[in-house]
Amino acid sequence: MDTATHMLRTGRRGALFEVNMALRDVRASLQRIGLAWSLAWHDVVSRYRGSILGPFWITISMGLMVAGIGLLNARLFQTSVRDFIPFVATGIVFFGTISGIINEGCDTFVQAKGMLSQTSLPMFTFVWRTVLRNAIYLAHNLVIIVAVLIYFGYWRTINLPVALLGLAFLFINAAWAGMLAAIASARFRDIPQIVISVMQFAIFMTPVFWQPARLGANHAFLQFNPFFHMLEAVRAPLLGAEVHPRTYIFLSVMALFGWGLTFTVFTRIRRRIVHYL
Repeated sequence: MDTATHMLRTGRRGALFEVNMALRDVRASLQRIGLAWSLAWHDVVSRYRGSILGPFWITISMGLMVAGIGLLNARLFQTSVRDFIPFVATGIVFFGTISGIINEGCDTFVQAKGMLSQTSLPMFTFVWRTVLRNAIYLAHNLVIIVAVLIYFGYWRTINLPVALLGLAFLFINAAWAGMLAAIASARFRDIPQIVISVMQFAIFMTPVFWQPARLGANHAFLQFNPFFHMLEAVRAPLLGAEVHPRTYIFLSVMALFGWGLTFTVFTRIRRRIVHYL
């Protein structure tokens, strides 16, 4: 009788039931956000256990990259160091966060295979784990941005509330992309290599190492580049510039469409993810 009841409860009951179960997973994961934070913190600590500087090695390597690329490209592009280094610093740090969430999102469910198969934890818990882990890395790298903005005097014109709004848009959109990558990677194990290649291509096609003014701020190549808008929403207010309204429109539509698509896919194959692993 118990077996029959279990089979009834776990069997497919239609689209509405699947949607309710997916929403239940989201709600349960948000109620256990502390668990996701603990897992993310454990990931960071475990990665740098035994290291003297710990995760600040990320900050040092990122700082050297910013200094090297900033000084070299400023000379190559005949651009003021004061204008170029803050631009490159913010671009590298925040694009690194976007790339980290999406690339590491590919392994979200694969790495959690043991926990997913042995416990009833919400699947979204592991998505928040990936997002929060990269938020911790970003917190370390913010030291670079703060130092650069203070050194070059941008702290006088910074618009922090608008920058925080842009950062929220960045995480919202990167999170659904990471979730979609996690679902696809659980089924097809060659997806991570494809995603990494796409992100490596995207960093050079996005104004990270070059300024958009050289291409034309209204160029279609920029206006239809989601990574450009994600960066611009954060970078522009940090550098004392205004964010064009179309950036917020683009990011809002992108978030609605992206999360709608991701939730639909998750709803349809939620039951199969553990079997894929």
